[in-house]
Amino acid sequence: MLALIEAAGWPIWPLIIASILALAIIFERLYTLRRTQVIPEGLLEQALNNLRQHGPNPDLVRGLAEGSPLGRILAVGIRNLHNSREVMKESLEETGRAVAHDLERFLLSLGTIATVAPLLGLLGTVVGMIEIFGAQSPTGGNPAALAHGISVALYNTAFGIIVAIPSMIFYRFFRGRVDAYLVEMEQNAVRLVEILHGERK
Repeated sequence: MLALIEAAGWPIWPLIIASILALAIIFERLYTLRRTQVIPEGLLEQALNNLRQHGPNPDLVRGLAEGSPLGRILAVGIRNLHNSREVMKESLEETGRAVAHDLERFLLSLGTIATVAPLLGLLGTVVGMIEIFGAQSPTGGNPAALAHGISVALYNTAFGIIVAIPSMIFYRFFRGRVDAYLVEMEQNAVRLVEILHGERK
């Protein structure tokens, strides 16, 4: 591995840093965006049953708000139980935007890495080509310098693509998952509003 890094030259280091960041983001998002952590099964029904039995007590609201992103939204709805439908809806929308921002955390960085990695590889290619042409002279070229320039060019191009492909795949995967979660949370919020205002049982 060390020999490969030496052969690729200094342009490989930004790509290595980018790959480490991408892996960290991917593992963090895989852990954070688990369904059981974002939208626990039957949470709305549990909250409504608790609300019917004990009323909008602070413990219920606090437990929901601290439990999951969906719980944060439901807690705001219950907190605005005695307000009008419009006020409740506005509060839910504000909280929904904050929850969406939290769920999308680091995704922009992952998308940026997926976009920039091939460019960093291209930079390494250009540096390698410069070394190749710099090694040429009117009396002939230095074979060792020529080989080094070719290795810098090829290794950086390959590594840039290797970093970009999984980064883009996981970026698209997480974006789709977050969008699906947001739609489901919106449906739960609408159902909560309708139930609390007596429009649905």
